[in-house]
Amino acid sequence: MSQKFPAVTDREVIKVLKKLGFSFYRQAKGSHEIWRRDEDGRQTTVPRHRGRVLKRRTLKAIVEDMGISIEEFNCLLRE
Repeated sequence: MSQKFPAVTDREVIKVLKKLGFSFYRQAKGSHEIWRRDEDGRQTTVPRHRGRVLKRRTLKAIVEDMGISIEEFNCLLRE
């Protein structure tokens, strides 16, 4: 059985991205940031809305862009 998507903010997602080797690449249009991992060229867009919880579909897209499962994301979030 798969785990549920956690209620996370942009800062928590960025902490996981850094653990996976992603780094800030550039500012996107509006309040979004592009994060990239140079070793394999993966990249994802993170909306920066301070203190607001990300929507489930947005988090799902970010996790898929990272190339990990939601279970792995939850483990990295707890570390």
